Amino acid sequence: MAAVIADPGGAHTPATLARLGRVSVRHLSRPFRGETGLSPAQYVESVRLEAAQALLTSGTGPIEAVADEAGFGSAETMRRAFQPTLGLSPTHYRARFRTTPRRRRLRL
Repeated sequence: MAAVIADPGGAHTPATLARLGRVSVRHLSRPFRGETGLSPAQYVESVRLEAAQALLTSGTGPIEAVADEAGFGSAETMRRAFQPTLGLSPTHYRARFRTTPRRRRLRL
């Protein structure tokens, strides 16, 4: 779990997580679900969602860059994770929860 939190954008497949834990993929699933209530894949997605939320609210980078840094690979994949879980698209999430001030246009 620490490896996923430390690098949400990493290649965290069930096989790589099992190797880190020095167990088989099949064995990894049972205790993992017992500890977290989630499958390894669900856990990785939840950590990536949290990372994307933080990046969206604190930064101004493009949505595609946020998706890549958080480990989703594409803005579309990130949107598909956001919508059912948070009820908002990443763009709407950023607009609603952004903590950095937006640039204001000067009217001449």
